[in-house]
Amino acid sequence: MTTVTADPTVPIIHITRDFLATPEQVFRAHTDPELFARWVGPDTTRTRIDHWDARSGGSWRYVSVTDDGVEFAVRGCFHDVRRPDRIVQTFTFEREPDGVALQTTWFEDLGNGRTRLRTQSLVDSFEGRDGMLKTGMRIGLDNGYAKLDRILINDNR
Repeated sequence: MTTVTADPTVPIIHITRDFLATPEQVFRAHTDPELFARWVGPDTTRTRIDHWDARSGGSWRYVSVTDDGVEFAVRGCFHDVRRPDRIVQTFTFEREPDGVALQTTWFEDLGNGRTRLRTQSLVDSFEGRDGMLKTGMRIGLDNGYAKLDRILINDNR
């Protein structure tokens, strides 16, 4: 189950999800473009990677296409991917170019082949944060991480 909460004191969204996979596997799922495209987003979309340079200072862009053909693009920069337990990056929906989020994702080793993913997304206002939460973000996270669960479980067989 994915937990999504809004911080009451600063415009941050906190996301938590446990996986039956090692931190290295979950980290790779966030940095390998082919693997990322297989799981990210709602079940009603498919993802095309336009650009992916998963290194500190690199950038990325992908386009998600809904079942009825609507496209939306997302882009950002990888600020730090040097540590295997953390990624720092920006995230922007191109339809909302002023809405840049600074995301930090941690991959915590729980032992026994389990990992806790924790993400915090900092935006510039409470209105921006609340707008992100109203976009269907929770559905995309739940669907995407469920797909990632299935991929990681199949990889571990």
